[in-house]
Amino acid sequence: MLKYSLRRILVSIPTLLAVFTIIFIVVRVAPGDPAYAALGDYASEDAVERLRERMGLDRPLYVQYFQFLFGLLQGDLGHSLITQQPISQQVAVVLPYTLQLTFAGIILGIILGVPLGVLTAVRRNTWFDYFGRVFSLTGLSFPIFFLAILMIYFFSVQLGMFPALGAAPFSEPISNLHHLVLPAISLGVIMFAYVTRMTRSAILNVLSDDYIRTARAKGLTERKVLYGHALRSALVPIVSLVGIFTISLLGGSVLVEEVFARPGLGRYMIGAMKQNDYTALQSIMVIYAIIIVIINLITDLVYGLVDPRIRYS
Repeated sequence: MLKYSLRRILVSIPTLLAVFTIIFIVVRVAPGDPAYAALGDYASEDAVERLRERMGLDRPLYVQYFQFLFGLLQGDLGHSLITQQPISQQVAVVLPYTLQLTFAGIILGIILGVPLGVLTAVRRNTWFDYFGRVFSLTGLSFPIFFLAILMIYFFSVQLGMFPALGAAPFSEPISNLHHLVLPAISLGVIMFAYVTRMTRSAILNVLSDDYIRTARAKGLTERKVLYGHALRSALVPIVSLVGIFTISLLGGSVLVEEVFARPGLGRYMIGAMKQNDYTALQSIMVIYAIIIVIINLITDLVYGLVDPRIRYS
């Protein structure tokens, strides 16, 4: 397992380097001059040139590229063009809220989706199966932003059960979780729907296999057959789906944070786009790239734990 893990980690390094290079190129070839965007169209040429010099845009492209990589290695994301504050400090404030929201949605989707998927597979073509399939299909049909608005309307405006906007600091855990409930449900419903349908399909594929019939013939309880044999074999496609949709939820968190006016990396990114803060936007894309590569790495490592054959392939 150690050799497999090291191999996957080493593969992630050139992937990150390639992504960082693409981000650098995209930001540099985007239309418009970052200095003009920061100062406005009516800024004087002297002011624009001074800002370009301060940003390093007057240097050769390869010099800018190596300075960009060297800064990342040191954990330096640069300074915001608008606030002149270190971007790493601003990211450190908002990133925990995005990670908290995303992982809350993942946990909610797995806890509810896997058991419901197993039950609908076992009770195939019964009323429970039809209900589970319709319920999961309904979850797939709702756009995240629309579901978030509905949650605010019913549970905040009408019932007054949960706060509609904002988030509490982590130093106040009860209030923090209270603010998290509606955004997490809005995000987790999508994961729940996909996990339910994938679990049902994966379980149905293995229930007719010979080793399942053998396990039943040995007198094992149905619970042990399902959760000890069938579900374990079905975990590989489920883990794959969870890895893919974790990345999707990370993107969906941008909409949820905007609807709930919740602090987070997505909301910070939208603010940087509105203010033409190119430095902050570049840094945010780097952070998202790092998170996505880490998620893919964790998914690969979980593959090795779920199915030992993958380690030796």
